[in-house]
Amino acid sequence: LQDQAMMKTMSGGNCNLNVPAKNSYRMVVLGASRVGKSSIVSRFLNGRFEDQYTPTIEDFHRKVYNIRGDMYQLDILDTSGNHPFPAMRRLSILTGDVFILVFSLDNRESFDEVKRLQKQILEVKSCLKNKTKESADLPMVICGNKNDHSEIFRKVRSDEGENLVSSDENCAYFEVSAKKNTNVDEMFYVLFSMAKLPHEMSPALHRKISIQYGDAFQPKSFRMRRVKDMDAYGMISPFARRPSVNSDLKYIKSKVLREGQSREREKCTIQ
Repeated sequence: LQDQAMMKTMSGGNCNLNVPAKNSYRMVVLGASRVGKSSIVSRFLNGRFEDQYTPTIEDFHRKVYNIRGDMYQLDILDTSGNHPFPAMRRLSILTGDVFILVFSLDNRESFDEVKRLQKQILEVKSCLKNKTKESADLPMVICGNKNDHSEIFRKVRSDEGENLVSSDENCAYFEVSAKKNTNVDEMFYVLFSMAKLPHEMSPALHRKISIQYGDAFQPKSFRMRRVKDMDAYGMISPFARRPSVNSDLKYIKSKVLREGQSREREKCTIQ
């Protein structure tokens, strides 16, 4: 994640992929516990839903794409709902490019947590933007999960969720069901559109291939010739590891100090 590095390398199995830094993004998924964050990520990555609940500390996933001959990398940070380390959550926000905030439609407290998270993201990113002079937008989806439950269990009205995004064209609201896979693909499509990323990064718009076919990403490979008729395909990296906290801090520091900005400038605090 070094800002000055021109290329990122992903190694896995028999493939060694170079992805331009400008095509590498991090998606951060935030929300209270038991709202279905990991279930939404699972739907995105492999189209499955796990009934058994397993508390998340912090999960990291990576997906790489070949879209019309261009390489893209999407890192996914599935965060803890308990946020035991506030500094880590703030660092996750600082390094995020696109955000999904998840609450459960049958849990009022989880909706209140999303409102707090939305405010924190805007404040933290505003701090960073002021120091880097960036004008980039902040793509964000607020996601009300479990809309498959009966209306009698609903604790959050649709208009309340829509009000959170009404004043921001880079923020959208969706009510989804990770269990029934309702509106999940549509939600990702809109998120990537707001982020000006290729539509083909959405789950339903590219062919999924496994790591054993990873060398198909190499331009001169035999498998590439076999799949040349496909515009887009993607692969989950089974060996991806989360960049270290030190790497993330260096990345943020390089953004703040680049373009000749003074090293004496006030730091964007992590804690």
